[in-house]
Amino acid sequence: MKSIFTYLIGIAFFCTFNVIIGQELVGGGEYKFNESKTPCLTDLQREAVMSDIKTSIQELKSQNRLAFDSADRGVENHPMFSWPIKKKDGLEYNDVWAISNYVDQNPAFPNQLLDYDCGTRTYDVANGYNHAGIDMYTWPFTWKMMDNDEVEIIAAAPGQIISKASTHPDRSCALGGGNWNAVYVQHSDGSVALYGHMKQNSPTTKNVGDMVSEGEYLGIVGSSGNSTGPHLHFEAYSEIEWNGTGTDVLIDPYAGTCNSLNADSWWQAQKPYNNPNINAALTHSAPPVFPACPTQEITNESDAFEVGATVFLGAYLRDQVAGTSMNLKVLRPDGSAFLNFNFNLTDSYYSSYWYWSVNPSNIPGNWTWQINYLGQTVNHMFTVGTLSVDEKDFSKTSIFPNPSNNHITVSSSSSIKKALIVDMLGKTIRMIENNSSEGIKEINIETLSNGLYFLTLKGDANQIKTIKLIKE
Repeated sequence: MKSIFTYLIGIAFFCTFNVIIGQELVGGGEYKFNESKTPCLTDLQREAVMSDIKTSIQELKSQNRLAFDSADRGVENHPMFSWPIKKKDGLEYNDVWAISNYVDQNPAFPNQLLDYDCGTRTYDVANGYNHAGIDMYTWPFTWKMMDNDEVEIIAAAPGQIISKASTHPDRSCALGGGNWNAVYVQHSDGSVALYGHMKQNSPTTKNVGDMVSEGEYLGIVGSSGNSTGPHLHFEAYSEIEWNGTGTDVLIDPYAGTCNSLNADSWWQAQKPYNNPNINAALTHSAPPVFPACPTQEITNESDAFEVGATVFLGAYLRDQVAGTSMNLKVLRPDGSAFLNFNFNLTDSYYSSYWYWSVNPSNIPGNWTWQINYLGQTVNHMFTVGTLSVDEKDFSKTSIFPNPSNNHITVSSSSSIKKALIVDMLGKTIRMIENNSSEGIKEINIETLSNGLYFLTLKGDANQIKTIKLIKE
């Protein structure tokens, strides 16, 4: 048997190994984000950001375009934020984020840490930087999700765009990444929210001075500026004194015993300090590979396997809790349990991953990988015995016209449930799903650039066909 360590070359974070009767634990452990505690903004960068915001407010004011003047302060109640991260429609992961750092409430430094809940889930650095925002990083496969635009940043509250930056590089891995891409939104009470580290050229095409509604797209989670990987740095101020008459007032949106900045929560529904979750239940043809930052992960995700093939089962958790356990099942096509076992978790991690290798029996059909953790159940479907040429290339499925410059029609005796358009570099450009009995009949490609693409169609019985598509 091939050594399990061979599969794990290139994984850049801590792993542990064990063997469980009936299946092999191939690898797992903690995924550490920003272990080096790289500050999101240097002092000079913060000064530049605040100066840019204030200058923009003054310009909007002089043009009579400032929606919320200083006279509104104290008249309007502060906004109540919704969650500023959203997974892309059609992405099959259960969730896509975890939190590495909250606002540091202790102004002393270094290593004088205090978050709103009286814990130390934050950081400071020796030169005096105290973390001033909330870092929400993407998990799992953070670079893959960035490259495929799978995690969106959305407006936590309605307001006016008062400044933004879009063109800075987005594959930073440490301090020295330059300026970030960001969108800054002012609300009706004069407060301002900063959304930082966006992917290059992903910020909204709306202009400074335009209004945004709650939940509206602002950008893609990226790694621009000082960053060790894709994440959103969300920072809020109750006041930004653009006319030089006072000081900027940082707030922490979370209500908690040790929040000295503000007493009440700014969240519509404040999430728990520790928020355990199954971010994804996935199956793989081999364990994923995590190259050095900023190379995209090789996920080896697969939902279809030949009879007798090894299936790698993946569990991806947020806020894993020491002393808890997962109940894990592999269910045959008839719903009976092929495997049913518990896995004990001995440590607490902000994010973690676990892989097992199994060899399902020679029963073809739709199988289920099921994870049960702390009252939550996530199912992931995979097929066994559907990779023969005849089954994979269901010949009655076709598209026309091809080449095309606007719309293509899908003709198939099977109901097409999912369509993926992938460019020549392997990047997913579009994902379409239709789970109705009719399925996908037409695809609009007007917005695609001219060129060659690959269109993958998935039928109602998990048949798969890939067709070369030419946009002209």
